[in-house]
Amino acid sequence: MKDSDRQLLVDLRHGLLHLHKTLLDWERAAYERVHGRMAAAELLKIIVEDSQFAWLHALSQLIVRIDESLEIDALQGPEIDVALFLAEARTVVSPDETGTPYAQRYHAALQDNPDAVLAHRAVTTLLKTPRT
Repeated sequence: MKDSDRQLLVDLRHGLLHLHKTLLDWERAAYERVHGRMAAAELLKIIVEDSQFAWLHALSQLIVRIDESLEIDALQGPEIDVALFLAEARTVVSPDETGTPYAQRYHAALQDNPDAVLAHRAVTTLLKTPRT
């Protein structure tokens, strides 16, 4: 993989991680308003098992796949399809109040949380970076 593509994936990973944390914090606050405060260990179980957090799994999985691809690339493995990751990232940062459950919840987060808007903008700015 070209160094510029590798750096773009590293930057995208960081942006998506920040976005994921921001969305997770927002969803956690909504959950805790209904169910009360929870400990970190309890939160991890709820994130994995509770349907309220299921919409975040697509973003989590994308981050994991980018991590795995960066590791494979570091070992001189098969060529990584950077364009595919960019296309998938564009999909996960596309809010739509009438679209998929993920897109609807993402849209709601952007309407309700200024930090989510800033994290969203950071990722979309990266996605506009021309590849060389």
